[in-house]
Amino acid sequence: MIKHLDITIKGNVQGVGFRQATKATADQLGVRGTVKNQRDGSVAIEAEANDTLLDLFLDFCHEGPEGAEVISLESHEGELKNYRNFEVLRRNLF
Repeated sequence: MIKHLDITIKGNVQGVGFRQATKATADQLGVRGTVKNQRDGSVAIEAEANDTLLDLFLDFCHEGPEGAEVISLESHEGELKNYRNFEVLRRNLF
């Protein structure tokens, strides 16, 4: 069964390739959704997959790429949006 997770990651997670590494990991695992930087310095992810794949994806999110320092990770189950792929979104500056 496919689930949707809303994930917020805080720490040194911007400017270290976190979004690109997240996309690469999602593509490799078959996770669908989005990743974007937030104004407060966190990274927001929406991820959809089965429980096994989401667990593997969350393992990556707890660590991030080399140079990242994840201080906290929060995830909550949300409404399924049926994403077709995984995209890096630009932060809305307005």
